[in-house]
Amino acid sequence: MQYEIKQVDKFRFIEEGEGQPLVLLHGLFGALSNFVDLVEYFKKHYKVVVPMLPLFDLDILHTSVGGLAKFVNRFIEVRNYRNVHLLGNSLGGHVALIYVLKNPERIRSIILTGSSGLFESAMGDTYPKRGDYDYIKKKTELTFYDPNIASKELVDEVYEIINNRIKAIKIIALAKSAIRNNLGEELNQIKQPALLIWGSNDSITPPFVGREFQRLIPHSELHFIDKCGHAPMMEVPAEFNEILHQFLTKLNEPAAVA
Repeated sequence: MQYEIKQVDKFRFIEEGEGQPLVLLHGLFGALSNFVDLVEYFKKHYKVVVPMLPLFDLDILHTSVGGLAKFVNRFIEVRNYRNVHLLGNSLGGHVALIYVLKNPERIRSIILTGSSGLFESAMGDTYPKRGDYDYIKKKTELTFYDPNIASKELVDEVYEIINNRIKAIKIIALAKSAIRNNLGEELNQIKQPALLIWGSNDSITPPFVGREFQRLIPHSELHFIDKCGHAPMMEVPAEFNEILHQFLTKLNEPAAVA
C-alpha cells in the first residue's frame, strides 16, 4: 500500500482519513511499513498520522528519546492536532510517554505496544555485528513470534542501517538514552486513559513489562495477544485493531449519567 508522504517544514509524514488524530510512533528499526494494516483500518474512523521520526537526522547531542519527544512536540504543534490518541511501539512508546508527561493537554489517550521505558533487554546486550547478515537476520526474526514475518526486505533494511557507520552510532546513542531514561518513577503522573497491548511471546519487552506498566499507569488496561512477539500491530493486525477500536469507541461514548 502506497501512501502520499506529505512534507510541511522539515516534517515528513502520512496523514489519512478524517476525525480525531491517531498519531503512530515507530520504533528503533521501524518504518511506515509497520503500520500499514493499522492505517488501512483506522483511516475510515480517524485521522491517522505517521510522522517519520528523525532517528538518524538529529545531531548526536539530541539523538535521544528526549530529543525525539521534542520533535514530536514540534510536529503536533505545527499540525495543531488536539485530542490526540498517541500510539507508540517499542522505542516509539517510550517517546510517546515522555511526550505525554511533558505535554498532557493535547492528549486524549495513550496506547503502548511492546514499549520501552521500564526495561530494555533489546538495547545493546548483544549489539548486532556489522557485516554479519545471518546474525542480523536471526536478531530481526527474534522480534516476532513467527520468524517468517522478518521478510528479506525487512532484514535488508536493518542490515543497511547496521552497516552504515553513522546510522549505527545513532542507533547505539538512542538505545543508551532509552536505558538511561527509566520512567518508573513518573508513570503515576499520567492522567489519560492508557491501553497496553502486548504479545505473550515478546522476548524484547517480555509480558512482565506490560504488567509493570499496568501497575504504574493509573487508568490503564492491559491486553495480551497469544502467539505474538514485539510488534503486535504487524504480527496479528486483525486482533490488534479490534482491541484498539473497542478502546477508542468506549472513550468516545458519552458518559452515562448516574
